[in-house]
Amino acid sequence: MRIISLFSGAGGLDLGLIQAGNDIVWANDIDKDAVATYRENIGNHIVCDDIKNIDIASLPDAEVVVGGFPCQGFSLANRLRTLEDDRNQLYRFFYNTIKTKQPKFFIAENVKGILSLGKGEAIKQIVSDFEGAGYVTTVNLVNMADYGVPQTRQRVLIIGQRKDLGAEMLFQFPKPNHSKDGKELPKWVSIKDAIDHFPDPDKENNVINHIYSAYKVEYSLPYTKTKAMRPLFANAAKCEPDSQGRILLPQKLRAYAGLDKDVVIIGVNDRAEIWSADAWKAQEEEEMPPEKMAACMAQLGF
Repeated sequence: MRIISLFSGAGGLDLGLIQAGNDIVWANDIDKDAVATYRENIGNHIVCDDIKNIDIASLPDAEVVVGGFPCQGFSLANRLRTLEDDRNQLYRFFYNTIKTKQPKFFIAENVKGILSLGKGEAIKQIVSDFEGAGYVTTVNLVNMADYGVPQTRQRVLIIGQRKDLGAEMLFQFPKPNHSKDGKELPKWVSIKDAIDHFPDPDKENNVINHIYSAYKVEYSLPYTKTKAMRPLFANAAKCEPDSQGRILLPQKLRAYAGLDKDVVIIGVNDRAEIWSADAWKAQEEEEMPPEKMAACMAQLGF
């Protein structure tokens, strides 16, 4: 089928559709590096521009429109997500393309957080918009590990079918072919399963771009304690940092996390570094590089 791709990025979704026998007739993304990668690996049919500058009526006809519309405002890691977030409104450009071009089907991909945005009101509005444009619409939460991908990556796939093609969806969502426990289905594919056949990067080999980082994180606090601290980051963000941007975790929060020493948090936005007060003091006094200290790294939203 002929497909229009919006918010194409480097083309991961498009590549899968091409491998399934489809034809991407037009694609778009605003990121020049992503577009350069797309052109190198997939084709020159991608346009690098802000989608708001695109004349939808001028796009080629297609049977399917696909797109992973920008999801920063939908992410569970974003504490400031609101319906008023401008980034959440870009889905309307996707919607306008559906309404104007009237393809037979559409596929919209987004993060799990879209389901809970505005206490569920955002996804209800999005489905209502698509149904109002003439489409039977389904919302599917998918864990990619259940389909053989070596990563527990959860995504929401919104699939639409033009109503004149029938009230029942012609597309049947495939059943999982892997499972976490491996009892009734093959067990999830691990990273080792996926890349263990590659040669040792420390030895001579002919694999293109087969390089790696020697960076290693060392943990000074037990994993269970660092995991328990993750919900505390939001509270720590409300505390006043010192001149160097550091925050000393209040005693009440330290006790809740099961920590018996002072803890310093460095950075409280998308990424945080957790140090024991003793380790931070030693780092300052000895001027040791942070990567050699016993620091705990945690990604907010995990």
